This record gives sequence, C-alpha cells and structure tokens, in this order.
Amino acid sequence: MTQAGWSLALGSQILLALGCHPNTTRPTFPPLPGAPFAELTLTVPRATGIVADAMRQDSLPVSIVQPRDGLIETPWFNAKTFTETDARRLGPDVVQVRAWLDPTKPGSSRVTMETVYRPLADPSLPDRELDRLVPSDHPVGKRVGELITALARVYGPQPNDSTRETPFGIPGADSLADTIPFVLPKPDSGRDST
Repeated sequence: MTQAGWSLALGSQILLALGCHPNTTRPTFPPLPGAPFAELTLTVPRATGIVADAMRQDSLPVSIVQPRDGLIETPWFNAKTFTETDARRLGPDVVQVRAWLDPTKPGSSRVTMETVYRPLADPSLPDRELDRLVPSDHPVGKRVGELITALARVYGPQPNDSTRETPFGIPGADSLADTIPFVLPKPDSGRDST
C-alpha cells in the first residue's frame, strides 16, 4: 500500500472512531415505553432548567442537569425518604428518575420522565435491561406524573393553540393538577424566547 493509501486508511479509522463517541451526556438508550410525557412550549435548554427546578422543589434529589443535551437525572434514592442511598438497587423502595427533553417543533420540546426500579439482580444482563417502570400506584411515580401534569398546564400548548393535542402520557392527568404540592414559575408573557 502506498503512503497516500495508508494515510487515507488511517484517516478513515480515526473518523470512524470519532463518529462512535458523540459529544453528548445523554444515555445511549431511550425512555422506557409507558413513561409519562408532555409537550412544553419551551426550547430544550430552557425546559431542562425549568423541569430540573420543579423536580428539586418537589424534593427529588437531582444530581445531573444537562441543558444542552436535554437530560436530568437523580441518583438512586430511597423512595420513602427521598435521600440518595447506597443500598442495593433492588425492589421498589430504591428508585431513579430520568427526564429526557427532545425538540419537537421550533420553540417546543417534549419532556419524558421515567421512574425506574430493579425487580431483580442479574449480573449477566446490562443494567438498563433490569430497569422497570414503577407501578402506577408507586408514590414517586405518582409525584412524577403530577409534576408532568403541572408542567403541561403551565408551559404546554394553550387551549386556543391550533396544534392542541392531549399532552399527557398518563391517564386521568387532568384531575391531578389541583393537587400539585409545588409552585412552578409563571411563564413569560411571550413564552420562551431562548
């Protein structure tokens, strides 16, 4: 092989290697099917900050906030005390919450929040394959559902929007909004301009 051939082959391998490591902090997996979601009329970076603040106000122990990538994560925490724990990640008393924010249309994003636990330990499987959504009556799962409902009420498409869709990924979400135990910041009159 000629000098130019080697250079071309090496350059191709370097580009391929760089392409395999995207510059993002997001996990390589999507939210689990069935996780609650809502449409927000905010850009991804702005929505990420607002969702993270709302999670903190509701005592969820947020540990990662990446506005550019639209990612929020809690550590694994005790579902009764809402404190980070080193306990074994097994059973519904130890959970983790993740929120993904994805652009939908200009100036809007979709927030999807999952609350997961691990029903069993199996060292032969990757960790993600052990994650399961908490049951619908789980206290942390309910609070996350209420949080999504409140966010959609304040920042979601308004009833007079021509693109109005049902923004809730959870049944009965409309009836939860009056029971929200936290206060969301009021949206700017011009909505999100960032």
